[in-house]
Amino acid sequence: MTWLYSIAIHLFYLSMVTASLFNKKAKLWITGRNGWRKKLKKWEPSTSPVLWFHVASLGEFEQGRPLIEEFKKHLPDCRVILTFYSPSGFEIRKNYDGADLVCYLPLDTRYNARRFIQMTRPRVAFFIKYEFWNFYLKQLRLSDIPVYLISGIFRDSQVFFRWYGSWFRKKLSCFTHFFLQDGPSSNLLQSIGLNNVTVTGDTRFDRVSAIAFNAGTNSIAEKFSTGCLCIVAGSTWPADEEILIRYINESLLPVKYIIAPHEIDKKHINRLTSMIKKKYILYSESGPDNVADKQVLIIDNIGLLSSLYRYAQVAYVGGGFGNGIHNILEAAVFGIPVIFGPNYHKFREARQMIESGGVFSVSSGKLLGEMFSNLVNNTAKRQQASLAASNYIGNNTGATNRIVNHVVKTLT
Repeated sequence: MTWLYSIAIHLFYLSMVTASLFNKKAKLWITGRNGWRKKLKKWEPSTSPVLWFHVASLGEFEQGRPLIEEFKKHLPDCRVILTFYSPSGFEIRKNYDGADLVCYLPLDTRYNARRFIQMTRPRVAFFIKYEFWNFYLKQLRLSDIPVYLISGIFRDSQVFFRWYGSWFRKKLSCFTHFFLQDGPSSNLLQSIGLNNVTVTGDTRFDRVSAIAFNAGTNSIAEKFSTGCLCIVAGSTWPADEEILIRYINESLLPVKYIIAPHEIDKKHINRLTSMIKKKYILYSESGPDNVADKQVLIIDNIGLLSSLYRYAQVAYVGGGFGNGIHNILEAAVFGIPVIFGPNYHKFREARQMIESGGVFSVSSGKLLGEMFSNLVNNTAKRQQASLAASNYIGNNTGATNRIVNHVVKTLT
């Protein structure tokens, strides 16, 4: 199986090389990994403990970030290496100042894993949520370097728990400890003989709470939303926008809308604006003096969404009419009801918040319109949902401190 895995990894690399000729993300994936050994030669050995955090993309970075910042408080002289698998995460956070080195994870080969770990010399490694790279895990174990899975979550459909999954289960045995989101994940690991588990919760709750606490004001959004109810639609895809824009165009409610699409390239923004019949303005063309009379504000840049939810009385989070919803916690942390499409079932927080009454799923444009109208017109229902959302976030914070308190004892 290891031999087959190596072949598959190299074939995948070749496919990415081919794709890079016409795909921008694939090109970034390839070029970002070129010359990684030369880049690491600048990493000078130090007596300070080196903490290695590996994340797949931006969402996993947001889960790991609270840990990085908390470890910095406990171990102010530590050095942090942050690696990404995906360009969509690296390109946005490559200048993150909480890490001493930010780079792509080299391809998972026996040589790369051994050389990377020899050059960086981590004292401890943290893999966030879903990362199970065979040769890196093996090399960490051979080098006697503790490795922790952070905010892990497991399902019985995963290969680890199948009759044919013995080779994959060996990867799990490389982890020093599993910090898990929930009890069912703990039960699954224990069912295959892994008892080095602790249910600590999800560090994303700590991250979104910190974002909400530190969110500054946005003069444009504040001026735009003053004096009326505001709906913020974040991380929307075309399938979301079709029904959102239809509702906006037809609605007679005195509501303003902020739309932050997932893709902000010119073609997508032009398509979006061509559908809107009401007065709109792009964020890049707006200022406090020209937004008050507009009904739709379109966010055409990156990095603002998480702080814009503070101006909403109701939020819509995209992705639910496609492969799956985006981060609903970013909105719920501001104590507002959240609506999303029907594809949410693999997200634990969505299922739980539906039960608590803080969020709502809709399966059609008609139902979305009815839900919007209900929450806008029914103040009591909106307030009840807002309280449920706030309580859910508050009851699930604290994972970061629990993990750090466990690990820091082994580093001091």
